[in-house]
Amino acid sequence: MELTKREKKQLKLQEDSGVGETAASSQSSYKSPETVSKRSIRKYFIISAVLLVIVGIAAYSVYSYKQPGRYDGFAKCLSSEGAVVYGAVEWCKYTQIQKNMFGKSFKYLNYQDYRKLDGIKKTPTWVIDGKWYENVQSFDRLKELTGCSY
Repeated sequence: MELTKREKKQLKLQEDSGVGETAASSQSSYKSPETVSKRSIRKYFIISAVLLVIVGIAAYSVYSYKQPGRYDGFAKCLSSEGAVVYGAVEWCKYTQIQKNMFGKSFKYLNYQDYRKLDGIKKTPTWVIDGKWYENVQSFDRLKELTGCSY
């Protein structure tokens, strides 16, 4: 098998640089421009695909963050009707359950730390029209007590 001009030139450059490979070993490690080009294209395609996925996830996160909460209207209505929820979000799992029920809309509730009202024995405790309702309250129960719809 005879070497092409390009292969001969590359071999000559390798010999001049002191690499000292034989013609047989240089032929086996030689990659044609088409092979290099296909590998480069494949590599750039994979990198582009990964970057596209990352950008997509970031865009969806920003979009989701800016969307209103599902129960914003319900939480605002409860607050406007005077409903107050006393709890301990930091450590009480039941208050955390109540908070998670409202999701992003929890910020619209009139939430107070349980220590602000004397006599609270269980958290969460809802105070609606002067009456106390202990434990996690369902949306249906809150709707019944306030007239707010969700």
